[in-house]
Amino acid sequence: MADTTPIAESKPRTPSSNTALGAAKGVRSESPLVDVMAGEIRREIRVHEHGFVALVDAMPRLVPEGQTADSAIVQAARVSYGQGTKKVNEDRGLIRYLLRHRHTTPFEMIEFKFHIAMPIFVARQWIRHRTANVNEYSARYSILPDRFYVPTADSVRKQSASNRQGGEETFSPDDANEVRTAEDFLALLKDVEALYPRYLELTERGVSRELARTALPVNMYTEWYWKCDLHNLLRFLSLRMDSHAQQEIRDFAQAMHDLIEPIVPITMEAWRDYDTGAMPLTRLEIEAIRDIGSGGKGELAGDNKRENREWQDKRTRLGL
Repeated sequence: MADTTPIAESKPRTPSSNTALGAAKGVRSESPLVDVMAGEIRREIRVHEHGFVALVDAMPRLVPEGQTADSAIVQAARVSYGQGTKKVNEDRGLIRYLLRHRHTTPFEMIEFKFHIAMPIFVARQWIRHRTANVNEYSARYSILPDRFYVPTADSVRKQSASNRQGGEETFSPDDANEVRTAEDFLALLKDVEALYPRYLELTERGVSRELARTALPVNMYTEWYWKCDLHNLLRFLSLRMDSHAQQEIRDFAQAMHDLIEPIVPITMEAWRDYDTGAMPLTRLEIEAIRDIGSGGKGELAGDNKRENREWQDKRTRLGL
């Protein structure tokens, strides 16, 4: 747990020819300091049967009483030596301005460290966000525990007809053939899981762990510590909480969101207003809206099927 004792003033020292600083001084907060994690060393949300997301640390850990970690963004934006403004509503206005106009650097002043357990196939998607410090459990040095991700029968998804990298609706419980297909897939996962004892046996007989791990399936669980600044974490959440992201990683992203929201509530409110709840418009889409305003049909220029499909989705959301 973080030390909540205010920094005391150090005693003045005699200036020397080797320093231009003279006397070094500590700085006391004008208000009592509080821990943004309320003295807890870990906040955890379970995800699926074996997974979890745990927040284990935050920076800043200490903030003036009555403020949240959002205050570190304000302090950085104003390049101030003190605590920023005295009024939370002024801080809120500045944070919203920064996020609205994509002034992202001040958001990098806040960091979060997570301990996460997730299926390997989720980790392989996750690691593509090359903006964090990561240290993963190593199956080269250690035996992976007997933990497997198995979806429920009603959550087995069909391959999307329009998106090669994703699934869409689940198999219908009213269609005998589709029910059988979902059951066959779950049986396959059980068959793979049943091979785990062979992995253990062969390592006990001397096969190296670094080689034995090549036989492990990607629905086994791995763990890592993942530390990321707030700016890049918001980018991660924007992509992985999106409806187009794979459901399994969306579940983990939602847990991360729920853990940090109480610590940076002003930022998260602005992020919802300007990011996840907002809608970007392309030049072609703006021209189509102007066409509607002039009495036209608002058709998108060009014949790109995907762009036209996305435009129709936006028209529906906008009520056009």
